Amino acid sequence: MRRRGKAPASPLPQRDGIDPVRVRLPEDPERRWATVRAHLLDRYAAVVGAARVEAMLREGRFVGADGTAADGDEPYVPGRHLWFHRDFPAEERVPFEVEVVHRDERIVVADKPHFLATMPRGRHVTETALARLRRELGLPALQPAHRLDRLTAGLVLFVVRPEDRGAYQTLFRDRAVRKAYEAVAPYDPALELPVTVRSRIEKERGVLAAREVPGEPNAESRIELLAHAHGLARYRLVPVTGRTHQLRVHMNALGLPILHDPLYPVVRADGPEDHARPLQLLARSLGFTDPFTGEPRRFVSRRPLSALGHAAEPQI
Repeated sequence: MRRRGKAPASPLPQRDGIDPVRVRLPEDPERRWATVRAHLLDRYAAVVGAARVEAMLREGRFVGADGTAADGDEPYVPGRHLWFHRDFPAEERVPFEVEVVHRDERIVVADKPHFLATMPRGRHVTETALARLRRELGLPALQPAHRLDRLTAGLVLFVVRPEDRGAYQTLFRDRAVRKAYEAVAPYDPALELPVTVRSRIEKERGVLAAREVPGEPNAESRIELLAHAHGLARYRLVPVTGRTHQLRVHMNALGLPILHDPLYPVVRADGPEDHARPLQLLARSLGFTDPFTGEPRRFVSRRPLSALGHAAEPQI
């Protein structure tokens, strides 16, 4: 079996904090593609349209390892690498800033606002915490060690150097990171807290909301009451596992759907987002033992959860 060598460095710089796309021309035992154009059309015409691929070739948007624009009529060479910048979707700016809680030579701990995705995905590309931080901090190699839902605010750990990323990702994989969230939701005096919720959560591809199903539990959360007033309460949520939407699903299962949640208990019709009514869920604290220094680290978000007034001030 032929082994692939290490891909050459990109000849294109980032654009708006986003890496160029790298394309490796695959082996072609059936010799389906005589030219570079034939392969690119076969690969991308269904995604962006044949006319757009042709226009990108004319504009010199596909380049080789030396930075020279590829000619569509060049013979197809298996194993060759090409790079290009994709067309970014039009994005409305999220009107809140990413705050930096901590920065050193290895990590950046950011306090992400509501409505801002952690990293590029789908229609959110340049309006993401990763792209913003790369641009604002001048750190093109910055990568997240984990992901926080777009609608959830709070702490996200980013890694400065690619060679360090695996060590920090392993902390999250091995559940060696102590995470605590806070949420504002209805107050139920009849509910005995604290409580540990265990259930099986599944999320189908293409379906917005996750759901609890019968079976062996794969999700566990601890729910604690911190304060309450005027029919609402502030809760401390400690996830033991990390299933998609886990805290939102478990709070809803207790009859305490998080305030302004667009999915639980009912999926709302898609429409313009109301930035004045953010999901009242915040990744408040993050703690771990640094894998390189052995130093205990703990970081706390100072973002407020506005829906409960003074009762929603940070719990340190």
